[in-house]
Amino acid sequence: MTDLWSDLLACLELRPEEDSVFEGGNQRLGYHRLFGGQLLAQFVRAAALACPGRTVKSVHTLFARAGRPDEPVRYEVTVHHEGGTFATLAIVARQSPGVMATASVSMHALEAGPDHQTPFHVPVVPGEEHSVDLDLLPWETRAATGLDTPKAKTPEYELWMRTPAVRPELAPALTAYATDLSLIGTALRQVEGVGQHDANTAFTAAVTAHTVSFHRPLRTDSWLLLRQHAPLLAHGRCYGRGDVLTAEGSLVASYAQEALLRFKN
Repeated sequence: MTDLWSDLLACLELRPEEDSVFEGGNQRLGYHRLFGGQLLAQFVRAAALACPGRTVKSVHTLFARAGRPDEPVRYEVTVHHEGGTFATLAIVARQSPGVMATASVSMHALEAGPDHQTPFHVPVVPGEEHSVDLDLLPWETRAATGLDTPKAKTPEYELWMRTPAVRPELAPALTAYATDLSLIGTALRQVEGVGQHDANTAFTAAVTAHTVSFHRPLRTDSWLLLRQHAPLLAHGRCYGRGDVLTAEGSLVASYAQEALLRFKN
């Protein structure tokens, strides 16, 4: 894969600094600020390192300020509760200017029990002719419809993704990373003549809150479907949500996002 893939994997290898404190490097994207997906992925990794033997059940992140790409991020973990199967953590992401983001994380040790799910209709994975380039996703991505549309469309989007072979414990972090990329673009599908590519010209956007819930163990090196719906765009904000499904229709994760979306005229 490209250097972007190796670069992302390197960012997920957090370095322990002291008790419950980890440091993470940044992607070399050439942007003036950090990509929020990187912070989401590193929050997931920090939680997993702080509470080994449990998996991340949910992570709710609030973004306070833009991060600087030229300075590592310090993750300070506070374990509020650690029981037999559940744990509750608070994580602060910090750089020298101050707090960039905070996360509330719930952890769980997997248990046996009944397994029931509402059936989901999942289409077949589109062929290679439907490959798309989403810039920040350094792996295979395919979509049967476009994210940017000249005419107003339903604010829904389905994206298939598959990473190269990767260690299973990195799958939740990589999934969290991917969920941050296209929900604002999904909301913009209902606005005629404006798309995600018009960022910083027709509109200003920034994610303010993002939540990911993991329901089952998952792998990213098998095809996953990110099925998104962004029902609201109002008062300078937008809201969207999505599900992560396997090709067999198993619901493995869900996510939701609130973002600033301010038009310039």
